[in-house]
Amino acid sequence: MKNRYLSFPLIFITALTVLALNSCSDTCETTRQLVYFQPVYSTSAQVKAAVKLEAPKEMSQLGRIYFKGGYLFINEAGEGIHIIDNRTPSNPKPVSFLKIPGNYDLAIQGTTLYADSYIDLVAFDIRDINQIKEVNRIERLFNNYMTMGYLVGTTNGILTSWERVDDVQVYESDCFNSYQRWGGMYYEDGFATTQSTAGSFSNRAAFAPAPSTGAGIGGSMARFTLSGDHLYALDGSNLDIVDVSNTTNPVAKKEFTLSWDVETLFPYSDKLFVGSRSGMYIIDLQQPESPTMISKYEHVRSCDPVVVEGNNAFVTLRSGSTCEGFTNQLEVINITDLKTPTIIATYQMTNPHGLGIDNGTLFICDGPDGLKAYDATDVRAISQNQLAHYSTVQALDIIPYQNVAMMIGADGLYQYDYSNIKDIKLLSQLPIVEK
Repeated sequence: MKNRYLSFPLIFITALTVLALNSCSDTCETTRQLVYFQPVYSTSAQVKAAVKLEAPKEMSQLGRIYFKGGYLFINEAGEGIHIIDNRTPSNPKPVSFLKIPGNYDLAIQGTTLYADSYIDLVAFDIRDINQIKEVNRIERLFNNYMTMGYLVGTTNGILTSWERVDDVQVYESDCFNSYQRWGGMYYEDGFATTQSTAGSFSNRAAFAPAPSTGAGIGGSMARFTLSGDHLYALDGSNLDIVDVSNTTNPVAKKEFTLSWDVETLFPYSDKLFVGSRSGMYIIDLQQPESPTMISKYEHVRSCDPVVVEGNNAFVTLRSGSTCEGFTNQLEVINITDLKTPTIIATYQMTNPHGLGIDNGTLFICDGPDGLKAYDATDVRAISQNQLAHYSTVQALDIIPYQNVAMMIGADGLYQYDYSNIKDIKLLSQLPIVEK
């Protein structure tokens, strides 16, 4: 097992202090009025004891979506997983709620569901959907979860949340940039950020953190995915690799360093396509535990999920407060030569989030502009071939599979029948209840 303890913060902060004293004059000093967030810890025993199967409950804050064996598994950000019997998409039936504290991602191999629980990876036996039980756990697999990069492995326990304490005055030097990429600075035992961004941190779900044989199907926003006998999971700038050949006994293998801005994973054949804020990475998985970088397609800074079909990758770029960009568009990239991916078309969108494609039918979750469906068989004329537009939903992510498009939006789960692409129809809706 690799060492999951991080010991660099004190060295890092000390180095900055020395740098400031050696290189700055009094004219560099300034005072900032910031909001202080203090870490809240739980014991490992407390977190484990909270995992349990409960009766179905109303959906509130939807995260990842996953489909396997006629069932939908929908993440309630930070809380657990809603399990829905979707064998009749026109009449989905909530079955149960799998409570998993600190859960944001999931994947399923065979009859084993893998989910994160704060810094742990937990394996569940789902052979009996009504009697789901935990069968294994890799502790401290994820060393970047909600940590701002420096709090995992402390003797205080597992970092489970951040509590807004009060406004503080922070004295610092303008001679170096003390703010990190996530928009704050280390301060005392926690971090401090500006008044303007404090609200987004308070409500943030996590600070960071095509199916293979036997695997289910995830949405385009997934940070967990399966390829063959391996689970790949994004953890900050790292790609964690877990051997799941024995599905109930996952084994952590290696960590593959990518980039601080990686966001999503999409497997296709023996390749892994990674969406990041600065571009799309193409990774060769022929040696599953020793992946190799094939190429990177760079684009303007923006949020970036990706899906692939045939010789084309479809990427949506979205502006947003955490994406540091202002571009909202769909890009089509030719990947015939994986070493030199080439953009062949660009289409303007409103604020695209997730997307999905099935046999040439492309679905774009265009945020407040709703769900859009296109005939994408001619990738150079996608905008001229719109099939449907549901403008009244705020679409977030989608899984199109066997003529049913399963979409999560800001107000619930929507499902559409696209067996006749010229007459796409709404099948059902399960609403969410705002907390």
